[in-house]
Amino acid sequence: MNRPASPSNLNLYMVLGTIVLHGLMMVANEVFFRRAEFLQGIGWIYLPAGTRLLCTLMFGRAGAIGLLISGWFACYWYYFPGDALRATTGTIAGAIGPYLVYLAAQSRYGLQASLTNLTPQRLLLCALGCSIASPLLHHLWFSLHGDSALLPGLLVMMTGDLLGTLIVLYTAKWLLSLLPMPQRRPG
Repeated sequence: MNRPASPSNLNLYMVLGTIVLHGLMMVANEVFFRRAEFLQGIGWIYLPAGTRLLCTLMFGRAGAIGLLISGWFACYWYYFPGDALRATTGTIAGAIGPYLVYLAAQSRYGLQASLTNLTPQRLLLCALGCSIASPLLHHLWFSLHGDSALLPGLLVMMTGDLLGTLIVLYTAKWLLSLLPMPQRRPG
């Protein structure tokens, strides 16, 4: 007999799923879009931004925790290995921005766990919100620490996050369309 997963196990699976998906998107971004980098960690196309939105919409807090963990590994060991402060703030900004958009969507639209009331227009607004929130949080920290390429970097990061998010969302939509339609049971 199959027993349903306990809430703590389900949360663990959602965190682990987020870590794996976000990590895969980071690798895919490096493979396919490394040459589209404006500055280290700021690209004209940034696929992990799409998984940030997707995982927070699907998994809520568990998705945000998974993003913190996967972002922490990426920032500490790849993007900024010698700069613990920058790695930490980048990790937090990358996870909190989408989570704030998720909370706003939940409050504004009464977002359901099934996401059935997430219309294409609302999803696009969430994508725009994420492509603004995380870059603003990143660049707020950059400005407090005297980085010079603020406006160009902010605009590129916003563009890259939006393009990456749209690529991931439409790829997910396409993949879901390949699945067989569920059949209704009679009676």
